[in-house]
Amino acid sequence: MNCVSFFVENKTQDAKISHIILRELEMQPYQAESLPIKDLDYVRLIKKVGEANAHLAEYSGLLQGIVNPTVLLSPLTQQEAVLSSRIEGTIATLEEVFEHESGKQFEKRKEEDIQEILNYRKALTLSSQFLKERPIRLNFILQIHKILMNSVRGHDKKPGEFRTTQNWIGRNKNDPIEKAIFVPPNPIVLKDYLEQWESYLVFDDLDPLLQASIVHAQFELLHPFSDGNGRIGRLIIPLFLYSKKRLFSPMFYISAYLENHRDEYYNRLKAISQNREWTEWIEFFLDAISVQAKDNIQKTRQILELFSMMKDKVRSITHSQYSHDALNAIFDRPIFASPDFVKRSKIPKPTANKILNQFLKSGILKCLQKGEGRRPNILAFSPLLNIVEGNSVF
Repeated sequence: MNCVSFFVENKTQDAKISHIILRELEMQPYQAESLPIKDLDYVRLIKKVGEANAHLAEYSGLLQGIVNPTVLLSPLTQQEAVLSSRIEGTIATLEEVFEHESGKQFEKRKEEDIQEILNYRKALTLSSQFLKERPIRLNFILQIHKILMNSVRGHDKKPGEFRTTQNWIGRNKNDPIEKAIFVPPNPIVLKDYLEQWESYLVFDDLDPLLQASIVHAQFELLHPFSDGNGRIGRLIIPLFLYSKKRLFSPMFYISAYLENHRDEYYNRLKAISQNREWTEWIEFFLDAISVQAKDNIQKTRQILELFSMMKDKVRSITHSQYSHDALNAIFDRPIFASPDFVKRSKIPKPTANKILNQFLKSGILKCLQKGEGRRPNILAFSPLLNIVEGNSVF
C-alpha cells in the first residue's frame, strides 16, 4: 500500500447506502474511542513528554521576548502554510507565494495552489486573534474551515459544514468505497463523536502536549469534513497549545517534520484505527514537537540576530527617520514589488523609492525581476529567505 495516499480524500456517498455496502463487505467505519484515552504506556512516554515540554517552553520564552513576532516571524508562518498545504498535494513554493503577492502571475494550477496557502495563512492569523478571548469550539472550527476552503479545491464540498455523507480513503483517489482502506465514522454518529472531542479540548489531561497529540489524531480519524481535514487538523495543533498556555503565541511550525516523515505520519494514524497504537502515535508526535521546537528556536534566533544587525546597517545607510519602517517591511515580506513596499511601509513614495535604491546599491536587496513599462521591479531580501529555507536559495 502506498501510505502517502492514506489520507487522500475520496468521493462521498449517502450514509445509508454506504452502511449497507460496508456491512456486506464486513468492513466497519472507525469507531472513535472515548476521550481521554485509557491504557497509555506512560513509562514509555514520560521521557519524551519531558523533552518536548522543555524544548517548547524554550521556544515560547523566545517568542515572549520578541517585540513584534507577527512581523519578524511572518516568513516562518508563510512557510508553515506552504508545507502544510504541500502534504495535501500543492506544489507551490515559498518564493512563488511571495512573488504572487508582488504581482507575478502563474499558470492556473499554481495560482490555485498559492490561494490554498494564502487561505491557510489567513485562517491561522484570524484564529490567533479569535483565541485571545475565546476557547476552541466546534463553531470556531467551522469558521476557519470556511476560510480555508474559500475559492480553492473543495470549495464545492460545503465549506464550513461538517459532512452529512460518508467519505472514505483508498489507495487511489477514485477508488470506490468497496476498495476503501479506511472509513471514517458514519455521519449518523459523527456529531456525538465531535461533541466528545470538543469536551476533551477543555479537559485537563495529564499533559497538554500529550493531549495535543490525541486532539490532532482523533480529529484526523473522525475526518469530519468532506475536504480539508488535514490542513485543519494541523492548524489546530498550535492553536490548542496556545489555548493551554503552552505557547506565548500560536506561532509554532510543525508541518516541516510531518512533511519530511509523511509515510510514518500516515502509518501511525492508520495504526491507531487498526490496532489502537496510541502510545506509538504519541511518541511520534512528541518527537515532532521536540525536533520542530529546536528548529524553530534556531531559525528564530537567526532572524533576531539578522534583524539586530540590519537595524544598525539600515540606519547608517539611509540616515532616515523611516529606517525602522523600511526594515519591518522587508522582514514582513521578503519578496515584493516596489509599489507594495511603499504601500505597506507607509513611507512617502519619493523617500521609499530612495531607500529601495539605497538597499539595492548596498546589497541588502536583490532584484529578481527588472521592471519594464508599467511592470515594477520585484525585489528580494535574500538573507531572511535563506534562513527560512534552511539553505542558500538566493
